[in-house]
Amino acid sequence: MSEVIFSVFPSENFIDLGLYQFGWEQCDPSHSFGPAARNHYLFHLCLSGTGTLYAENSNGESIAYQVKSGQGFMVFPHQVSTYIADHEIPWEYTWIEFDGLRAKEAVDLAGISRDRPIYKARYKDLAETMKQEMLYIVNNKEASPFHLIGHLHLFIDSFIRSSTSAPIGQGSSLRDFYIKEAISFIEQNFQNNISVEDIATSCGLNRSYFGKIFHEYTGKSPQDFLISYRMSKAAELLKLTKLSVADIGNAVGYPNQLHFSRAFKNVYGISPRQWRGENGGGCL
Repeated sequence: MSEVIFSVFPSENFIDLGLYQFGWEQCDPSHSFGPAARNHYLFHLCLSGTGTLYAENSNGESIAYQVKSGQGFMVFPHQVSTYIADHEIPWEYTWIEFDGLRAKEAVDLAGISRDRPIYKARYKDLAETMKQEMLYIVNNKEASPFHLIGHLHLFIDSFIRSSTSAPIGQGSSLRDFYIKEAISFIEQNFQNNISVEDIATSCGLNRSYFGKIFHEYTGKSPQDFLISYRMSKAAELLKLTKLSVADIGNAVGYPNQLHFSRAFKNVYGISPRQWRGENGGGCL
């Protein structure tokens, strides 16, 4: 009979890398999940047994991948996939669903893509570290969010360094410098009336080229990144202060409260006032 450990992460206020849910399962023979699509990156590591992943590639074609013990697979945001345990040797796996402004960068650095979704380990010691970090998160769901996010970063580090698909000897590039400059500019000026043009200018780039490399690096347009950053800061203020919704909107660059509430709802699905009520905000 199938055994499952499943947990939903209690907080989504981590901008760079955040957890959404995680778990472990010893599957029954032929147990399947899908077809379904996730909103975030979902990584499974096969601990024993075997199974099959069916996932859309970059052309929208469903491709079958055999996955065995020690290997893993990545399901990408909004990608339709199905995975099925083997009939005779069903897999046991652990998983982590994560996302954030640095998530795409991490997956890219591991050399994993929609066309190459299978993880294979280059270094056994790093692969073992990665497995232990995943299981640590699964088995310590009562730990503080900051503690678990720390282990998520350790998982990401070993995931990248252990992957056989990871580029070897990849150093910093001029593009990396531009993106870091842009993110730094946003962090320092998000509360002001800044535009994508202003961000591009701060890097000395034209808007078109800047938008292209920024999206390739982060998976978001500069405008979407700026909005996500502002709304995450707004969520922090809603939870940690007693400031009014109007004051918080103004503090993150939205002098018009209606515009702020609309932007916040587009990101979190509910109004700032509702979010504060559901997340125990307004208390010092």
